[in-house]
Amino acid sequence: MASTHQYQADPRNETIQVWLNGALTPRADALVSVLDSGFMLGDGVWEGIRVHHGKLAFIDQHLQRLFEGAAAIDMDIGMTAAEIIEAIYETLAANDQADPDANESVHIRLMVTRGLRSTPYQSPSVVVSDATVVILPEFKAPKAEVLTTGLKLHTVSTRRGRPDVQDPKWNSHSKLNCISACIQADKAGADEALMLDPQGFVSTCNSTHFFIVTEPTGVGGTSEVWTSTGDYCMPGITRSNIIALCKQKGVTVRQKNFSLTEVYAAAEAFVTGTFAGVAPVGEVDGRKMGGVRAAMEGGSPSGGRGPMTEQIQRWYVEMINESTR
Repeated sequence: MASTHQYQADPRNETIQVWLNGALTPRADALVSVLDSGFMLGDGVWEGIRVHHGKLAFIDQHLQRLFEGAAAIDMDIGMTAAEIIEAIYETLAANDQADPDANESVHIRLMVTRGLRSTPYQSPSVVVSDATVVILPEFKAPKAEVLTTGLKLHTVSTRRGRPDVQDPKWNSHSKLNCISACIQADKAGADEALMLDPQGFVSTCNSTHFFIVTEPTGVGGTSEVWTSTGDYCMPGITRSNIIALCKQKGVTVRQKNFSLTEVYAAAEAFVTGTFAGVAPVGEVDGRKMGGVRAAMEGGSPSGGRGPMTEQIQRWYVEMINESTR
């Protein structure tokens, strides 16, 4: 399996210091109560944040999404954005992860739950503490092959929900629908799940966002980059940055409804996420990307990384470098 979250194991993570409610605690001792809202009910929001040369990549966008999610579920984080950033850098310094000259790959999980409950019950009225805030930084680099070898996706039966059921724009701790999708994909021998929206259009993957690159059409035609409307997926930070990059570089990018038929006919596909950035997709439901063009020309598709995906990867690295100077 070559999931986008496959990473290189690092023994330093065993002794990492975790920021838990204002105190730095050894990883093995960083525990929350069985009465914590996150453990009990998945009641909370979180962010995955990338550290690049000791600086937090796109931190303003991440914290904007965190506070928007907290507001949507009427949860008081109990800290300002500036205080969270200060706590993150304190944690990085304690773990020797804040060196601007280092080329370490560090990934942070920032987790906030509603806090302790007096009894197992859904209503926030039984919450008896401030919010639980956790900052967990790890030395974590994606495996090199994730960025070059095409992932295998499998379309699953689990759909992205409507906002009147559970708004998919919440980056909440309640992830059972995505876990169910992930299990289905795993059982099918795929790396990640491709999820449809309630109308049957392509939406997103279980832990990343999905894009296709269309085949050029007509004389002198050019490829376009397509992604979903975003109506039924989390507002991805990397997703929005890739859309902005394509526009900046003169690549036609569209947020639109499209079906699996158009996915199977695409020249390339890729997924985006904070951890791995941009990762190529080589196969969807057993169909290799670029198969239509290859068949028309009497060849066989490689199912590997395409030229547009590789170019977007380079642009994204430049964007991260620029954002963390």
